[in-house]
Amino acid sequence: MPKRATIYLEPELHTALKVKAAHTERSMSELVNEAVRQSLREDQEDLQAFADRAAEPVMSYEALLADLKAHGKI
Repeated sequence: MPKRATIYLEPELHTALKVKAAHTERSMSELVNEAVRQSLREDQEDLQAFADRAAEPVMSYEALLADLKAHGKI
């Protein structure tokens, strides 16, 4: 069951959301829910990417520059 929430939008965002809702024949709530879901999906993907790379070796910036110089890259 949907929950009610009060959110405060900047006037320009409110207007844009209202216009988009009318243009797409969807409710403002549908658009906000979709945007929140997308943001949470992106967060989940970012967290997974961090987890996937956790075992990678760490190299300092200074060490990276020294390695590039040693291999004639800079």
